[in-house]
Amino acid sequence: MKKFALLTNYSKDKRLVYTRMIKTYITENGGSYWIPRYISEPDKDGDQRYDFSDMPEDIECVLVLGGDGTLLQTARDTVGLGIPLLGINLGTLGFLAEVEKSGITDALDHLMQDSYEIMDRMLLSGSVIRDGKELLKAHALNDIVVNRCGHLMVLNYEVLVNGQLLCHYKADGMILASPTGSTGYNLSAGGPIVEPGARLMVMTPICPHTLNTRSIILSPEDQVEIVIAEGRDGQAQQAEVNFDGGQAQMLTTGDRIRVHQSEQVVRLLHINKVSFLQMLHKKMGEG
Repeated sequence: MKKFALLTNYSKDKRLVYTRMIKTYITENGGSYWIPRYISEPDKDGDQRYDFSDMPEDIECVLVLGGDGTLLQTARDTVGLGIPLLGINLGTLGFLAEVEKSGITDALDHLMQDSYEIMDRMLLSGSVIRDGKELLKAHALNDIVVNRCGHLMVLNYEVLVNGQLLCHYKADGMILASPTGSTGYNLSAGGPIVEPGARLMVMTPICPHTLNTRSIILSPEDQVEIVIAEGRDGQAQQAEVNFDGGQAQMLTTGDRIRVHQSEQVVRLLHINKVSFLQMLHKKMGEG
């Protein structure tokens, strides 16, 4: 592997210390790099959207400098390209960006010597439906989250699986997570940790106002619908759906969020010989 795309979260490498180091190391070792142009201003976390439409066809992987949020945005921006990603963690607690600052040159050596594995991660596909019309369709590597917004009031939800009513919920929100996303918001909400190579969906209520607080594990072949139901005394409800904490859509009573496994996958490069359980042990100790 000699040809790389290089994407940097500039809020996490403000002086471009690591970006310049990687550029120099690649060229001094017979490789080349290409840098995509950004097409949006940084958000509150410093993440930007980048344009990969003119990426050279011989690019072999995308090096992503930042944190898990940067890698999630890059995964969405490169859906369908089939290019593997390697996350270099310049943030804090990262589960996706497996290379730490101290291991950058060692990681580049592995890549340039073709000593790596490519792991395909399941991707979620979600649509927002209002009055039978699709308002938004987006992908998520981690999770699709429905949250209340505005004044502090719990929301009423109906959850259907393959067209059949599963249950009613009163909760602050609902999380539909992939195995990769099980260590994100799902974990904070009390959901289970899932081995990232699995194929399944985890549904976890956020602060449910009921004794039923259990997560539900669903098949990847299932189609899940979360319906924003009427509030108390027939009041209209306001909510918001977020895809990997990025793309968002305001919701109101009657809106439906349909979620299923995407036909696409996200390809992540794996160079560490540390197992997921070993990494989990380390990260949980740090947290």
